[in-house]
Amino acid sequence: MNKLLDSFSNFAFRNKNFIFLSFLIVPLLWLGIVYLGSLLIFLGHSFFHLDGFTGQIVYEFSFKTLIELFSSPANIDILIRTVGLATCVTIGSAIIGFPIAYYMAKFTSPKVKIFLFIAIMLPLWSSYLVRVYSWKLILAKEGIINWFFEKLNLEWLLDSILSAPLIGGPSLSISYIGMFLVFTYIWLPFMILPIQASLERVPNSLIDASHDLGANKKQTFYKVILPLALPGIIAGSIFTFSLTLGDYIIPYIIGTSKFFIGQAVYTHQGTAGNIPLAAAFSLVPIIVMVIYNIKRLKLGAFNAL
Repeated sequence: MNKLLDSFSNFAFRNKNFIFLSFLIVPLLWLGIVYLGSLLIFLGHSFFHLDGFTGQIVYEFSFKTLIELFSSPANIDILIRTVGLATCVTIGSAIIGFPIAYYMAKFTSPKVKIFLFIAIMLPLWSSYLVRVYSWKLILAKEGIINWFFEKLNLEWLLDSILSAPLIGGPSLSISYIGMFLVFTYIWLPFMILPIQASLERVPNSLIDASHDLGANKKQTFYKVILPLALPGIIAGSIFTFSLTLGDYIIPYIIGTSKFFIGQAVYTHQGTAGNIPLAAAFSLVPIIVMVIYNIKRLKLGAFNAL
């Protein structure tokens, strides 16, 4: 027995890759079989279809479900609505998050930076549902935002915003504006932190050199700071865009009665029992993110990551 253990020890010592693989085998099996395996099985159902007469899944390879997904006006409306909102949330998060990240990276002391990190991460330490329901109370007709507009005698302004045909609704808590605000609040830390990490790697000497060469602040921002911060913006946009695409809780709590991709997947695989169509809807965010990342890769946005 001792000779066997000695032989195994000598073999492991001479083959460093064996030790490395022995530590990775369990998580790789978990990732490959339990996670990716179940995901691929579910997505594979998009190539089956539901029998319209019996309501049973027909396990025959076909493109009927995918054709139904991209030919039905209701389904196309869901896809456009979801991608449009995800794009708006990503742009809004970048606009709000960039100044905060830039201030943290260039103008704060270590102690203040730690405080800001905690302030940004603190909402993530509480329950996701608690934060969403809190926003529902804030955005409700009896909420603090309506109260604030009433105190300033600006109810007309809020009413005019809510009466807008595409973004309005009965109240902020039942409108696309409210969904945008909640989505942006929930995913904002995932935008700020990558941008801040990217800006940390921008040397102050480059900014000083730009000013010494005669560039004004606007030129320095667009020619020096923004290109070097682009990898962080791209990384943050991947988080905010993909998370918004797949979320179904916020549209149920805050949104209108119109469906988003996450709600469609939840309804079709649960209440409706149409797993093939649910799987087809699930393919859309994956395809969109693959195309998005390929485009960013061709533009060289990941070179500095």
